Amino acid sequence: MADNQISGKIPTELGNLVNLIYLSIENNYLTEVIPESFAKFQNMQELYLGKNKLSGTIPAAFLGNLSHLSEFDLSNNLLIGEIPSTIENCKKLQIVDFSMNNLSGAIPTQLLGISYLSILLNLSHNSFSGNLPPEVGMLKNIGTLDISENHLSGGIPENIGDCSSLEYLYLEGNSLDGIIPSSIASLKGLLQLDLSRYNLFGSIPQELQNNSVLEWFSASFNKLEGEVPMHGVFQNANRVSLTGNDRLCGGVAKLNLQRCPPKSLKKRKHHVGRKLIIIIIIFSIAFILLLSLVLTIIIYQIMRKRQRKASTDSTIEQFPKVSYQELHHATNGFSVQNLIGTGGIGFVYKGRLNSEERVVAVKVLNLQKKGAHKSFLAECNAFRNIRHRNLVKIITCCSSVDHKGDDFKAIVYEYMKNGSLEEWLHQNAEQQRTLKFEKRLETVNGIAYALHYLHYECEKPIVHCDLKPSNVLLDDDMVAHVSDFGLARLVSTIDGKSNIQTSSMGIKGTIGYTPPEYGMDSQLSTEGDMYSFGTLLMEMFTGRRPTDAMFKDGHNLHNYVKIAFPNNILEIVDATLFSEENDHLAVTTDVASDLRPNVERCLSSLFKIGLSCSVESPRERTNIKAVIAELNIISKALAD
Repeated sequence: MADNQISGKIPTELGNLVNLIYLSIENNYLTEVIPESFAKFQNMQELYLGKNKLSGTIPAAFLGNLSHLSEFDLSNNLLIGEIPSTIENCKKLQIVDFSMNNLSGAIPTQLLGISYLSILLNLSHNSFSGNLPPEVGMLKNIGTLDISENHLSGGIPENIGDCSSLEYLYLEGNSLDGIIPSSIASLKGLLQLDLSRYNLFGSIPQELQNNSVLEWFSASFNKLEGEVPMHGVFQNANRVSLTGNDRLCGGVAKLNLQRCPPKSLKKRKHHVGRKLIIIIIIFSIAFILLLSLVLTIIIYQIMRKRQRKASTDSTIEQFPKVSYQELHHATNGFSVQNLIGTGGIGFVYKGRLNSEERVVAVKVLNLQKKGAHKSFLAECNAFRNIRHRNLVKIITCCSSVDHKGDDFKAIVYEYMKNGSLEEWLHQNAEQQRTLKFEKRLETVNGIAYALHYLHYECEKPIVHCDLKPSNVLLDDDMVAHVSDFGLARLVSTIDGKSNIQTSSMGIKGTIGYTPPEYGMDSQLSTEGDMYSFGTLLMEMFTGRRPTDAMFKDGHNLHNYVKIAFPNNILEIVDATLFSEENDHLAVTTDVASDLRPNVERCLSSLFKIGLSCSVESPRERTNIKAVIAELNIISKALAD
């Protein structure tokens, strides 16, 4: 019964089918708890309950009776609590997927002691805490182990090397610390290893370069130091991610790491360094005692005057330098002919940089506008350490003075030939180009992957704050790129709650796309981005802006879609989605027969995503992980 639109709770009477050996009701809209009657499934071998909205805990009696179960999927639900220890009775389990729930507590050793576990153990994206038990070494036959995005602490057990069949090991996004155990190098079949966003220190085991099959290694955003290996997977910079480890050195040239000091000089440098430190300390103390009062006054005055400039310089120091004169020349003196866009706090010009020999877009900020300086810093900061296929690439930032001696600030972007999504969705009468259904679906996927990267794959989550069609640009191949990070904020996560690290000012974002809680001075959050995403998605497939004149007296785009969902969605679909050029017939049930049978179902699933992301309560909004999982299902269904 998988992949339907079945809703409500699972009937307890289903448990009367005591001879079932296979049951799949995944990817539906089922809610409430797992029935206790499922404990009667003593012959069950494969049970798939994933991708629903099941809540509550996992019944202990239910698990204890499934002694013949080999494949078990509870992923993508709303389950809470701990994994019952009775899972040890499921001695024949080969595949276990409990990912993307709210499960907590320690990882039970009873689960790790199941000798049949040989294909997959996925506990990722939950709230498991405590240490990674040393019993993990008992999984000698496991192929894929994914415990990423939890709250585990402590070190990685040395006996992880006992998992001799391991091919895929994902431990990223936890609070583990310590060193990378050398025993990992003994996993000769290991294909992918992700240890990013930890508190790991020490060096990368040199033995890892001897693994001839390892095809991906990530240890980004740790505290690693020392020399990076040169052979094996480390020969290819595209298959290694080491960003955020400032004390690493060496490696292949394309990793762009600092050179390691010659080994023969290390002891000498250490000895000389100690003497130098002592001398510096003595002279510093004498100098401070002599001039402390004068220096205090001077430094205070200088810092007051230069604080603003210092923050700007530190923000843009890692970007290639570009002068005002270069940008002035590249845009023909910021001429009207080169003007390609205007925004709330600046103007965008098309230009050609001689130094780069490429066409670029130059956003010049109007520093007379309130918040322009903070917007400049926010956008440059947001792009300091992020790179993604679906994010507009910043080439450089410029903080200088113009020919009048006034402050000048500009951001230079990759030029997007096909303009913004806004221009494609809402064209004037003279324009003849249209964006068909498949391309809109590709665009939604691209935006979703960009948000997933910002919310979950950066060192600290980034909230975009202003997601809308005009901030989605399309390149030569019509690939979507999210742009304009002038309102972006870094977020730290403490005890599962988001906390903004930089202060916000005024209303955040654009009316229609901004979640209602922002108007009540609520904290910025990734849930706010999800509201904007849901609104944007519904706009893409209805052709209606959230600020359309038809939405008044409490009516809005969310309600407009909700009223038509799910039986009358063809009445609200954008007429240009499936019509030929100059054919303005609406897509109604009269022409639905001309569509592929699965297209209407895909549209229904898309509108369901839009509605679930744009609900009023932030806590009830679907997160981007679940959205991507749904979009993958939709794309696959469309291709079939």
